[in-house]
Amino acid sequence: MTNARPADHGFDADRLHAIDAFLKARYLDTGLLPHAQLLVARDGEVVHLSSQGAAREDGDAAIDDASLFRIASMTKPVTSVAFMMLVEEGRVALDTPVHHVLPEFKKVGVYAGGGGGVPFVTRATDEPMRMVDLLRHTAGLTYGFQNRSNIDAAHRELKLENWHGGHDLDGFVAELGKLPLEFSPGTQWNYSVATDVLGAVVQRVSGMPLDRFFAERIFQPLGMHDTFFQVPEDKIDRLTDCYTFVPGKGRVMYDRGAASAWSRMPRLLSGGGGLVSTARDYHRFCAMCLNGGTLDGARILGRKTIELMTINHLPNKADLSAMSKSLFSETQNAGTGFGLGFAVTIDVARSMMPGSVGEFYWGGMFSTAFFIDPVERVHMVFMTQLSPSSVYPIRRELKTMIYAALT
Repeated sequence: MTNARPADHGFDADRLHAIDAFLKARYLDTGLLPHAQLLVARDGEVVHLSSQGAAREDGDAAIDDASLFRIASMTKPVTSVAFMMLVEEGRVALDTPVHHVLPEFKKVGVYAGGGGGVPFVTRATDEPMRMVDLLRHTAGLTYGFQNRSNIDAAHRELKLENWHGGHDLDGFVAELGKLPLEFSPGTQWNYSVATDVLGAVVQRVSGMPLDRFFAERIFQPLGMHDTFFQVPEDKIDRLTDCYTFVPGKGRVMYDRGAASAWSRMPRLLSGGGGLVSTARDYHRFCAMCLNGGTLDGARILGRKTIELMTINHLPNKADLSAMSKSLFSETQNAGTGFGLGFAVTIDVARSMMPGSVGEFYWGGMFSTAFFIDPVERVHMVFMTQLSPSSVYPIRRELKTMIYAALT
């Protein structure tokens, strides 16, 4: 990957390099992060690509543009694009009730009591859960790690989200359909396994395993040859170490690249968080989105479909600060709506960060992140490997400094 001259694309090169110095001094020299990779592009041209820090704890090799990272919830936009490809083919629609494709959800109800060893009591939903609810996280589902309700406690007890556990996607859906919803679909927002359910929808509607659909319909056409659920044996040497933050101890090893869980094919293919990728590959995905669904002659989606995905779909034009009941958020909620697989900036002033109305973005639990600004024609991909993503305000800092480098 060759870099374009920043000045030719409206960037101050010195200010971009200042971001690298900031990352080194604030996060790498202090040991807060193990490594950091930053890609900035305008009009699809890479104007800045920097890599700092060791790829693995027990080696001297630094990360580079071939390094592989667990992108976690940056998988969600890929799954959302896959679903919208099927919408474009007339095989499913945004207002299709989920139980029309996944009958396991036909009798699902809203929590009205029980849990903790007591049988759940439910009431009927006001409206059926629809596909749009899966895409925008208004389905009433949850995540086990939220530690907030009897329902997410049931997720943990049943080990529903264990990728190497007893459930494949069909089994996961079957067990999930036995649990209550936290709220009636469309009435609130909660970050959840909804995109994993969406992956099951893609699999059922297409008749293809999710990993094969991704590979054949998205990754191969886009030239994303280093994005997968399982790292191939001949590429495992490129997978970086991954850490987690433990209060009182700092960062500790979570998953060693040389002996990674991602070297094995998961039983549960997680459309919500299972992929490994490179900054170079995810740059190509972002460029496709910025270009209205096409890249280098490969058409993935139509231009109007991308437009539809990247506007706010929360009911009554609400933002997340009004609708969210989640204890977990990848970003500040004020001024942020949610589209079909992406968070969307709807009020720059309320976000208290530079940006543009219509910018769309998300990140992963290991602190990876991306944003795409269709007004300025700028996108960013940031890679590192530390969970949870909420420990440091690095995403806000990066975004502020990138916009400050625009001339």
